[in-house]
Amino acid sequence: MKIYYYTFGCKVNQYETENIKELFCSKGHDVCEDFRKADICLVNSCTVTSEADKKCRQLIRRIRNQNPDCILICAGCMTQAHNNISELLPECDIIVGSRKKSDIPVLTEQFINTGERIIMIGDLDNDRKIEPMHNSFVDDKTRAYIKIQDGCDMSCSYCIIPRARGHICSKSLDSIKKEAADLIASGHKELILTGINLSCYGREQGNSIRLADAVETVCSLDGDFRVRLGSLEPELLTEKDIARLASAEKLCPQFHLSLQSGSDRILALMRRRYTSADYAVICGRLRTFFPECALTTDIMVGFPTESEEDHKASLEFVKQIGFSDAHIFTYSQRPGTDAAAMNGQIDGAVKHRRAEEMQGITALSREKYLRSMIGTVQRVLFEKENSPDRHQGHSANYILVTVPRTVPDISLRRRYLNVKITGSDNESCCGEIAEDIN
Repeated sequence: MKIYYYTFGCKVNQYETENIKELFCSKGHDVCEDFRKADICLVNSCTVTSEADKKCRQLIRRIRNQNPDCILICAGCMTQAHNNISELLPECDIIVGSRKKSDIPVLTEQFINTGERIIMIGDLDNDRKIEPMHNSFVDDKTRAYIKIQDGCDMSCSYCIIPRARGHICSKSLDSIKKEAADLIASGHKELILTGINLSCYGREQGNSIRLADAVETVCSLDGDFRVRLGSLEPELLTEKDIARLASAEKLCPQFHLSLQSGSDRILALMRRRYTSADYAVICGRLRTFFPECALTTDIMVGFPTESEEDHKASLEFVKQIGFSDAHIFTYSQRPGTDAAAMNGQIDGAVKHRRAEEMQGITALSREKYLRSMIGTVQRVLFEKENSPDRHQGHSANYILVTVPRTVPDISLRRRYLNVKITGSDNESCCGEIAEDIN
């Protein structure tokens, strides 16, 4: 059968879709890029905002309208977060929760045999083990994700994810090592360790193992590859952790530390577990152990009751840290969270203006960081060829780097090469290959 896959949301969702795809392919099914021509359509959902829910439902309705005979499956966070999901998604033949995704191929066979609608959500309060998933696919991608952690117990006031993903749980070091070895053997040159709350890796085991253990385990493998970390909660990175990470030679010096706000009052209302001063100390430690590291972040503007003073404090703090890149977004009410019921919701026009001001600050710091790379030599992993004039790839600190394509028939994809950076703009760097490519 031909199967169409669509993934909303985070890197964990992307990993899980790849796992489902691998399971289906092992049974002889093919990937289909057009949902109108597919026998089975699978939508892996996100519920982090109401807008994410809306987009998912719109896609499901469009698929059903344009391909009425397909088997339509929805899985993931949106299905887990809504008590009335069966009524919310009447178009779907199979609805699966966020920790039942590896059952989808078997459930699909069951549906084909019986024709009876299947709803399998699962009770996350009593399910405290990570769903066993192992990706070892051979494809033409340069990098691959490894989900090593799931769930979150932090209960930030704006976030529905603990309800959608359940309690924290972690993949064993042996499982991580085997999966990483298989992905390296299949030709992947960069492995990205990811999770719903990656910094909590091992925490449910009394911190007998930590994120640094997972990094060291993967980095100990033989092969020409590098390791990158997904988004991190900053307060869980101790100085000892950072020192251990710095000793892992294959780890990329790029850290995405979710900030959300530079105002201590807003951070407290968000139920974040650090102050701006705490965050600054962690950034300082990372820069001490990784002198040229890239620090990236997420910043929310327009949280309920955020005053102009709070916003200015956040702008000043972001300017002080000097991020190499940042994702700026406006607060969006998510029903089912404490923040959605707070008084003092901010007008949309105000939120939009504050987002633009924050983007202006982070654009300047991004340009400054890119300019600081000029004159340095960066080891670049080249990726998919999509230009007749230039090769492109990313450095270890996740800078997009382009070089002239001097020999038309040579592909540099999946190769590491040293590049001397000669210039930059507001999005990337350009350079010259500093070694023989033949």
